[in-house]
Amino acid sequence: MKVAITGATGFVGSHLVKRLHKEGHRVLVLTRNTAHAQKFFPKQAFNNVEIITYTPTASGSWQQAIADCDGVVNLTGEPIGEGRWTPARKQEILNSRKLSTQKIVEAIANADSKPSVLVNASAIGYYGTSETTTFDETSSPGNDFLAQVCQAWEAEAQKVTDYSVRLVILRFGIVLGLGGALGKMITPFKLFAGGPIGSGRQWFSWIHIDDLVDLIVQALTKPDMTGVYNATAPHPVRMAELSQTMGKVMHRPSWLPVPSFAIEALLGDGAIVVLEGQQVLPKRTLDSGFKFQYPDLQPALEEVLK
Repeated sequence: MKVAITGATGFVGSHLVKRLHKEGHRVLVLTRNTAHAQKFFPKQAFNNVEIITYTPTASGSWQQAIADCDGVVNLTGEPIGEGRWTPARKQEILNSRKLSTQKIVEAIANADSKPSVLVNASAIGYYGTSETTTFDETSSPGNDFLAQVCQAWEAEAQKVTDYSVRLVILRFGIVLGLGGALGKMITPFKLFAGGPIGSGRQWFSWIHIDDLVDLIVQALTKPDMTGVYNATAPHPVRMAELSQTMGKVMHRPSWLPVPSFAIEALLGDGAIVVLEGQQVLPKRTLDSGFKFQYPDLQPALEEVLK
């Protein structure tokens, strides 16, 4: 295949590029920072990777590169768990997803030879938060800020179907790997200061990075996959169980809770990302025949932290 990827130097994107390159596919990396991308994917090691400079929220000559691709994977989006959610920051979080997806769809629309599939990231924030409700792909959206972002994001992606392009939307849970959210949680445990965040009762719907990459590849290559799929392992856990399991795997205590007010002081409204959660099940994902390598938390953490 020839696959164009946005967000390719991010945590998920870099794993995906390495996987596709290893399997012999051609990869177009669309990036704002060419020098940064070249450090990630040096030419001598990634001879099947072509790096193209682009502006995610603006039309340009980069859009012509989409023509003749077999698929596009759109992973662009500003991190939501870093820094306080000021009005300007919230607008940046929204625009980085909505406008960049708009420009990808525009590129596909204008391509003479269109890709057959767009795999577009979304997030389980779509469902809102709850300690009691279980969500699957048929559940209604929430009404908080993140739910509104996900709805706007997915609505832009949906427009690609007007051009007879297959669309797969993957709603990501918390991705477990050396990086991302887990990377920030490891340090306190190393210092013997680990413990649950907030009440410990909030749900933590997660997926191992290898399973997420497998799911993206399946979405690219399986013609009958279309619509929304939850990118979450089948066994979500509460924060207290996550903390206990991390302590067990790392041979560290997990008794020192991080109080909610400390997270709120640091992140403001953004604290919702770690203080509240949702129990999300991958019903359509399992129905598609997808097989998780890591359906359970402890083996997933053992692989990441080995």
